[in-house]
Amino acid sequence: MTVKTRFAPSPTGFLHVGGARTALYSWLYAKHLNGEFVLRIEDTDLERSTQEAIDAIIEGMTWLGLDWDEGPYYQTKRFDRYNALIDVLIEQNKAYKCYCPKEVLDEVREEQMAAGVKPRYDANHPKIKAANDAATADSPFAIRFRNPTEGSVVFDDQIRGRIEIANKELDDLIIRRSDGSPTYNFCVVVDDWDMGITHVVRGEDHINNTPRQINIYEALGAPVPTFAHCAMILGDDGAKLSKRHGAVSVMQYRDEGYLPHALLNYLVRLGWSHGDQEIFSMEEMISLFELTAISKSASAFNTDKLRWLNHHYIKTTPADEVAKHLAWHLEQQQIDVANGPAITDVIAILAERAETLVELAAQSRYFYHDFSEFEAGAAKKHLRPVAKEPLMLVKEKLAALDSWESEAIHHAIAQTAEDLGQGMGKVGMPLRVAVTGVGQSPSIDAVISLLGRDKTLARIDMALAFIAEREQA
Repeated sequence: MTVKTRFAPSPTGFLHVGGARTALYSWLYAKHLNGEFVLRIEDTDLERSTQEAIDAIIEGMTWLGLDWDEGPYYQTKRFDRYNALIDVLIEQNKAYKCYCPKEVLDEVREEQMAAGVKPRYDANHPKIKAANDAATADSPFAIRFRNPTEGSVVFDDQIRGRIEIANKELDDLIIRRSDGSPTYNFCVVVDDWDMGITHVVRGEDHINNTPRQINIYEALGAPVPTFAHCAMILGDDGAKLSKRHGAVSVMQYRDEGYLPHALLNYLVRLGWSHGDQEIFSMEEMISLFELTAISKSASAFNTDKLRWLNHHYIKTTPADEVAKHLAWHLEQQQIDVANGPAITDVIAILAERAETLVELAAQSRYFYHDFSEFEAGAAKKHLRPVAKEPLMLVKEKLAALDSWESEAIHHAIAQTAEDLGQGMGKVGMPLRVAVTGVGQSPSIDAVISLLGRDKTLARIDMALAFIAEREQA
């Protein structure tokens, strides 16, 4: 048997963290067993589904690198198939017409709740029975699934173990609305059957749907997949993760400067573990992943840990790979890298200092764009009249270099300090502010090596002019 999993989001919003983790777990399980992964868009909610949300889901999956083997399938394109099977169930007396209007159903529900009874559809309730009996040939109707009244639904959840629900706790759910559109609980069963889905990984909020769907699988004569229901993700404050905790969409993490691998590594550990290991390559995730290793307990989202992971991947991912993801951020910050050092060389010396790609892009600016002002605090501290002599001498030595390499540049800076009888900081700090405009940077000889001779000397001149103006003030 080929293992086949699916991710089936509803396009009523963006791809959020919980959905992305579900998609990742489904994807990993299929890859782990050399199976197939299907992307399905469950857009039966015609009023709330939008093309914008569909595009956002696909964009999020693509950015994360969770490629699918089949799809995307759209439920709205399969209505003929669903309706044909509903008609079969009606013929087999496994489904029936319900003429009872919504107002009566709401009234019955309120009565049940007031009496402390679990609200459910009861075809034999006097008000519901009267409404059905009073219907005419022209009355609108929905189609309800005739749920078994005896026995129980039992399934072995891969995460939670044995789950048993008595059929008397379930009611006859609507499988086709009065407007002719089939409903989610029916469509999902038909899709899983038609697409050969063997394992369904989804959130614990679907546990209540599972026994209803199992009864429909069995009524159709379809094989019942294996289920795994993941616990929810909580925010830092212990409440269910929501919009108020920050990111609404997975793509917001892209916007905030996270690498997709960092987010995937973080998400896989939100409920799954392999010993004490924290860092996983994609190959390790695939080879080690098991549904039975997913925790039953809720996981708390920790932004600080995600930033730590992101910093790790910025430092350890090959610079050319980081550059692919950095390009978007450079464009957002209007940094043109055409005239300057190779961006991979810049990444190599800046990666240690940046926790996000937003920071990395911002820190790279002075390599590609001249500045007209120095950072106020850094200039006040380091571009003082006392720095004039060290800057003039180091400029002279740099201008005379035959080789514009880090080692030669470092020697020129060290020689300047020695000639003046000063510590390296008395030369290096004014020089850093002069050539970068800011008070912090990687090793100044490495920075100057990438900046180039002309740009370096011109910026030292600008710093000397700044000091001259300060002396006159």
